[in-house]
Amino acid sequence: MRTIRCLFKGIVYLLIPLTSISLNAGELPKLKVSQNGRFIVTEKGEPFFWLGDTAWQIFHNLNREDVDIYLNDRAKKGFNVIQAVLLAELNGLDISNAYGHKPLINNDPEKPDIKDGPQNDYWDHTDYIIKKANSLGIYIGVLPTWGDKWNKKWGAGPEIFNPHNAEVYGEWLGKRYKNYGVIWILGGDRPVENDTQKEIIRAMARGLRRGDGGAHLITFHPSGGSGSAQYFHKEDWLDINMRQNGHVAEYTGRYDQTLVDYNLTPIKPVLDGEPIYEDHPVSFDAKKLGHSITIDVRRPIYWDVFNGACGHTYGHHSIWQMWTPQRPPINNPLLPWYEAIHQPGATQMQYAKNLILSRPYLTRIPDHDVIVTDRVPTSVPGAGRYRFVATRDSNGSYAMVYAPIGRAFKVKMNKISGPKVKAYWYNPRDGSSKLIGEFTNQGEREFTPPDKGEMIDWVLVLDDASKNFPPPGKINK
Repeated sequence: MRTIRCLFKGIVYLLIPLTSISLNAGELPKLKVSQNGRFIVTEKGEPFFWLGDTAWQIFHNLNREDVDIYLNDRAKKGFNVIQAVLLAELNGLDISNAYGHKPLINNDPEKPDIKDGPQNDYWDHTDYIIKKANSLGIYIGVLPTWGDKWNKKWGAGPEIFNPHNAEVYGEWLGKRYKNYGVIWILGGDRPVENDTQKEIIRAMARGLRRGDGGAHLITFHPSGGSGSAQYFHKEDWLDINMRQNGHVAEYTGRYDQTLVDYNLTPIKPVLDGEPIYEDHPVSFDAKKLGHSITIDVRRPIYWDVFNGACGHTYGHHSIWQMWTPQRPPINNPLLPWYEAIHQPGATQMQYAKNLILSRPYLTRIPDHDVIVTDRVPTSVPGAGRYRFVATRDSNGSYAMVYAPIGRAFKVKMNKISGPKVKAYWYNPRDGSSKLIGEFTNQGEREFTPPDKGEMIDWVLVLDDASKNFPPPGKINK
């Protein structure tokens, strides 16, 4: 491999020539932050609701036939972001990918292992995956590396990054995927514990920006129970705050933190990039708490989005690791990935996306004060797994209340601007809706969900009747 060295602002960089690479993003529009700083939109200003899936090991574990199976399934289920890691967590440096290739020469970030000819190296395979996803309308949320390569607090490692080679590697990636539908996700499930680690992340962001000319959004995937904001909120390169609210099933202390980050200044979009996965040991304790079930992954998307998130990421415990019986299992997966893609939680994520997109998008705000409570005005009913949350249009054209259980609750009808309020029940399990009736926008009104089951959730949708919105979840094309 021929290399060229050049001097940039007094620093020597290793440049890998891209003459043998022909990449073209094609149809996907570029993404940017909305003018109000709260959401992601396309270059034309159209709403983009991030609906992600965690396929951390896809670059490393799957062959092309399996990639096609997985991505086609996710496209049919409405996912538009797949989060994946180039230098993977599970021995991604020392074990070859599905075609016998490794990403780096001697684990050196300045030396990607590139060979002449198509399909001859690790990066040819990553190109294929990104191109395939883009052809299906899916962006790849690309993690340049998992966090154990810059902070081996746990995991396989080894630590290979310093600020210099992180910037070189970032610039190379930025150039290679400049014209592709990607979103850069730095970090990788590790805390930032010292100034050197912080500078590694900053340097990689600088390299990516230099390489792609600012063509793609950048965020940071933190460790469990934390968010990017605590490390980098005020830094210009961080476009989106990402949280990892983590593998717990309770609202308090985790999913409520999305609202905390929403309220930070300067204003930035926020989303949960890793909530509890479907079929995951709850709080990592399968013996005492069992594995999560579908409602455990359904509640967080409404908790997060109604707390102001610009989207949400789903995950399945078998899929993130692309587990099959031929691979060592991590934390007791229950079924192979090619069966797990059919679990109901993945299908049900799109119903939340469709609901939000069926109403005015860029003026949506969190407002739990829609819900009446007999306690202090800022509280809402429920705690733990039974937390009610609400969102509404800042102009009053609609409001929504998520009821995680089938219990009666009251709402303030004057949160809706028009004199007549059209009310619906929206079913998060199948995306259907049922008209309740029309009411005045005066006083308080109690609503009782159609099913009072403790494991059955509902969304109450209140519309200004004069707006003639379509039924909830129905998007006008």
